[in-house]
Amino acid sequence: MNRIFSGMQPTRQLHLGNYLGALRNWVELQNSYECIFCVVDLHALTIDQDPDVLRNNIREVAAAYIAAGIDPDKNILFNQSVVSGHAELSWILSCHTPLGWLNRMTQFKEKAGKQKDMANLGLYAYPTLMAADILLYKATHVPVGEDQKQHLELARDIAGAFNRRYETEFFPLPEPQILGEATRVMSLRDGKKKMSKSDESEYSRINMTDDADTIAQKIRKAKTDPEPLPETVTELEARPEADNLVTIYGALAGQSREQVLAQFAGAQFSDFKKSLVDLSVDKLAPITTRMKELLADKAEIDRLLKKGGERAAAIAEKNLNDVKDIIGLLRP
Repeated sequence: MNRIFSGMQPTRQLHLGNYLGALRNWVELQNSYECIFCVVDLHALTIDQDPDVLRNNIREVAAAYIAAGIDPDKNILFNQSVVSGHAELSWILSCHTPLGWLNRMTQFKEKAGKQKDMANLGLYAYPTLMAADILLYKATHVPVGEDQKQHLELARDIAGAFNRRYETEFFPLPEPQILGEATRVMSLRDGKKKMSKSDESEYSRINMTDDADTIAQKIRKAKTDPEPLPETVTELEARPEADNLVTIYGALAGQSREQVLAQFAGAQFSDFKKSLVDLSVDKLAPITTRMKELLADKAEIDRLLKKGGERAAAIAEKNLNDVKDIIGLLRP
């Protein structure tokens, strides 16, 4: 069976975009693939973290995985830092990665901005750690959003370069999987910006921990325009806030934007938002309730993460030892 690897950072709360763009798809993938789902806490260290908050966020992301439908017995679920092979393989792969490849990574340029010389090495080397995450388990497929696609292409380049250097086919070249209608959910306050954990406005996103009243309030306050919903997707795409809400509705309902417009074309946004509130609460409230139940028992979340970490480490140790043998590191 082909193997999936994917993960999310424990930085702030997960939101609707994380659910529709990734988590919901992961739930479906676990029926067809051997899946490894990771809370990538080492990646979170590229920005300053409060230790207590970070620990809580790791548990919260793990709880979100399980509440959304990831089975921790059927799949491997763990936090990245408990398997030291991630950092170790990252260093080995860094020694096989030309600087020119890293210099092309647009995400570093965007996040570092004009303060590039003050950015930490971890942010710059982030893509090699991501490559190590994937290749440590010899994953064949990686579900990614558009913003991570370039990093996955780099992982494929690194795997190919390693294989050519040592005349082996040890690492598979992982294939990207970009799934679903709502792979890019936008801000509720600005339809041209991606929904983000870091946005200052709480009204820009629906958090996975929001209760029904909060979800309803945020949708009612979501930015729209004065025109009724159009009849065609072409008209819709010229109106980013309208497009975003229709996309969200379609993703939650399992419908295309064309199907949503066939139902709501000509409707005022006040009426459409009522339907979107009902649908959102119906789909998200059970996940929120389950998350709260899980987070009330931190010891159980820790037990599940420990169990998953042990399963992940068993795979990682074998593959990392094979890598060491291939490149000539002595293992007495």
